Amino acid sequence: MVQSAVLGYPRIGKGRAIKKAVESYWGGKSSEAELQEVAKAVRKERWESLKTAGVDIIPSGEFTLYDHLLDHSFNFNVIPERFTSQGLSPLDTYFAMGRGHQDRAKGIDVAANEMGKFFDSNYHVVKVDHSPSTPFKLNRNQALEEYNEAKALGITTRPVIFGPITYLSLVRKARDAPVDYTPLDSLDALLPVYKELLTQLKEAGVEYVQVDEQMLVTDKGESLAAEFKKVYEALAPVAPKIVLTTAYGRVGKSLEFLKELPIHALHLDLDREPKQLDAALAALKPTKLAIELGLVSGRNIWKNDLKASKALAEKAVAELGAERVTVSTSSSLLHTPISLKVESKLTEQQLSWLSFAEEKAEEVALLAGALNGTESAAFEKNTKDIAARREFERTSDSAVRDRLAAVTPEQYARKDAFPVRREAQKKHLNLPKFPTTTIGSFPQTKEIRLARAKFGKGELTQAQYEEAMENEIKAVVDFQEKVGLDLLVHGEPERNDMVQYFGEQLTGFIFTQLGWVQSYGSRYVRPPIVVSDVSRPAPMTVRWSSYAQSVSQKPMKGMLTGPVTILNWSFPRADVSKEVQSFQLALALRDEVNDLAKAGIRAIQVDEPAIREGLPLRKEDWDNYLRWAVDSFRLATSGVENDTQIHSHFCYSDFGDIFPHIQRLDADVISIEASKADLKLLDVFASHGYSNEIGPGVYDIHSPRVPSEQEIKDRLQAFVKVIPADLLIVNPDCGLKTRGWKETEESLANLVAAARWARENLL
Repeated sequence: MVQSAVLGYPRIGKGRAIKKAVESYWGGKSSEAELQEVAKAVRKERWESLKTAGVDIIPSGEFTLYDHLLDHSFNFNVIPERFTSQGLSPLDTYFAMGRGHQDRAKGIDVAANEMGKFFDSNYHVVKVDHSPSTPFKLNRNQALEEYNEAKALGITTRPVIFGPITYLSLVRKARDAPVDYTPLDSLDALLPVYKELLTQLKEAGVEYVQVDEQMLVTDKGESLAAEFKKVYEALAPVAPKIVLTTAYGRVGKSLEFLKELPIHALHLDLDREPKQLDAALAALKPTKLAIELGLVSGRNIWKNDLKASKALAEKAVAELGAERVTVSTSSSLLHTPISLKVESKLTEQQLSWLSFAEEKAEEVALLAGALNGTESAAFEKNTKDIAARREFERTSDSAVRDRLAAVTPEQYARKDAFPVRREAQKKHLNLPKFPTTTIGSFPQTKEIRLARAKFGKGELTQAQYEEAMENEIKAVVDFQEKVGLDLLVHGEPERNDMVQYFGEQLTGFIFTQLGWVQSYGSRYVRPPIVVSDVSRPAPMTVRWSSYAQSVSQKPMKGMLTGPVTILNWSFPRADVSKEVQSFQLALALRDEVNDLAKAGIRAIQVDEPAIREGLPLRKEDWDNYLRWAVDSFRLATSGVENDTQIHSHFCYSDFGDIFPHIQRLDADVISIEASKADLKLLDVFASHGYSNEIGPGVYDIHSPRVPSEQEIKDRLQAFVKVIPADLLIVNPDCGLKTRGWKETEESLANLVAAARWARENLL
C-alpha cells in the first residue's frame, strides 16, 4: 500500500501565535513558561491538523521558536563563547544567537550570528560559527522530546533532523578558525553526537527517522560521495530506519552513490525536477531501497494536478511495487501559508486555484488514496479545478505581451557610461565625500499601522489617510535633516511590505488576508500571488516621494522594489516562465522610474535583495537566470537621463560568486549587506574591484543593538583599504522598518558622526 507523508509544516501557528508569543516574551510582557505553553499548543495544532487531513507519516522535531538550523546548533552545544559569557538564561542565549542582545545597564552587548538564505528559498537560517575547537555534545534531543510529546497525544510521528553533511555545509566558519578549515572538517567530531541522538530515538521505539540532506541537490553534494558513505555507514547501525530526504532540486550524479547507502528510502523533489524520476527508478530498482516521491509542492501555492501526479507515481509503483513507494510533499511546507479556510475575500474562482499547507496535506492523502484504488469526489473536483485554471491561463493581456515583444536592445542600456553619468549627477545632488543615506524604510510605528488599518476598514477617508501619511513623512524628513543625513528618503510609512505594496497597485496580482509565511525569526510576510499578465495602471510612489522632496532642500531618493525581487518574493505563475514574468514587471517599473525622474526625484533606488537567492542551485543553470535577471533590472532603470542616479540594494546573500553580474547591472550606486557577515565582502571587492559607487552596510539592522560610533569608524577604515574613498557611501545594512525609533535615532547619529570623522581622516 502506498503511504502519504509531509516533510514539515508551518510553525508560525494560526493567527501568527508564535510571533505574538515570542515578541511578548522579548518585550517582557510574558514569561518563558507562558511562551512554552503557546509553543506546545501550536505543536499539538499542527500534528492534529495533519492527522485530520489523513496523512500517514507526520513529522515532528522541526518546530522552532526562531530557526531550525539555530536549534540544531544550540542543541549540539555550538554556542560561541561571546554568548555563554553574558550570564543570560538558556532561552535568552538562544535568542541572542539569532538576533543579538544589548542591555547597557548590565553591560551586555553581543551581536547576532550571521544570517543566510536557505538554499534558493525566501527563508533565512542562522549560521552559527564553527571551528576545530567547537565542543559538540548533545544538550537536548529535540527530535525525541517532540516524538514523545506527539505520542502522548496518540499521534505517531517521524522525527526530522538535519543530516550531518547539510548541517555542516550551512553553518559558518568562525573568524578565528585556521585559514584552511571548513566546517565539514568537523564531521568526525560531530558524528558521535548524531549517534547518541539516533540511538536514543531507536531505543524509544522510533521506527523511521527523516534525515534532511538538501546538499544532495547542489554541485557540492555530488563531490561528497565519500563523506556520505562514511556518515551513513556509521549512523545506520544505531539509528531507526533512515529516510534520506532531498528538496529544492535534482540529485543528479549523486544517485550513483546514494543507491549504495545503508538507508531505508530516498526522497526526491519531483515538483521542481520531475525528469529525475526515470533515472532514480532505474538506479533503485535493483536495490531494496524505497522511494518517496515529492509530488505536492512545498514551495508554491497552486493546487496540485493530482491526475498528473498520479501518473508519475504509477510509474514508480509499476517499477518498484506499492510497498516501496510513498507520496509526499516536495519539501517542508514551511514556505506556504497555513490554510485557505480563513481567506474570506478571495473569490470562489481564485480559491479553486490555490492550495496552502492544510490543503496540500489533504492532496498528499488524496493522491495516496487514489493510488490505492480510491478516487474520491475531491479527486474528481481537483481535475475540474485544474482544467478551469488552464482555461483562465489561456487568456492574457495582449497589450502587455505586445509591449514586451517590441522591446529593443537599446532599452536595456543607459545613455552613457558611468563616468559621464557621475559628473552629471554630482551637479544636481551636490553630496559630500562619504555621503550618508539609509536603505529606505523607517520604523513602522503602531500609529502608522493603526492609520493603515483604519483606512482599510473605511474608518479614515482618503484625504485623512493621506494627511496622516504626510505627517509621518514630514517627521521622518525632519529627523533625517536634524541628524545630518545627506541623501534622504521618505521613510515608506504608506507601505505594508516592500513587495505587497507594489503588487496591490499592479494588475495581475491577488492577495491573501492571512497568508503569512515565515521569513526569519518573528519576521513574517504575506507574499502576493501572480495570476496573470502584469502592468502598471497608474503611478505608485510618485505622490509620496514628491511630497517628501517638497518639504526638504536636500535631495530625496525614490524607493522601488526591483522586478526580480517582486517576483522571487511572490508566488509566481506556473504556466509561463519566470523570465517572462520578470520582464513584464520590469516594464511596469520602468514607467514608475521614468515618472519619478520627471517629478524631479534625482536619485531612485530599485532594490534587488532577492537576485542572489533566485540563483539556481546548479551552476550549469546560472547563466540563463543571470541573463534575464540582470536584463530585467536594466530594462526597469535605463529609461532615465544621465543626471538621475540609479541605486540598488542587496542583502541576505553571499554575492562573491556572482559579483561580475552585479557589476553588469550598471547601477550608479549599490548598497550591500556587509556587517553581519564580518565584512567578508571586502575580499570580493579586493578581488574584483567595483568601478561605480558602493555602500557596504556599516551596521546590522536585524538586531536591536545600537552600534557604537567607533564600531562604524572601524568598518569605514576597513572599507577604504579595498574601495576608493571617493566611491564609498555610508549606510546601514538594510531598511529600518522592523526597528524601534530609539535605537534608530542612536544608530544613525553614530553613523553620521563616523562619516564626518571619515571626511576629516580618511581622504
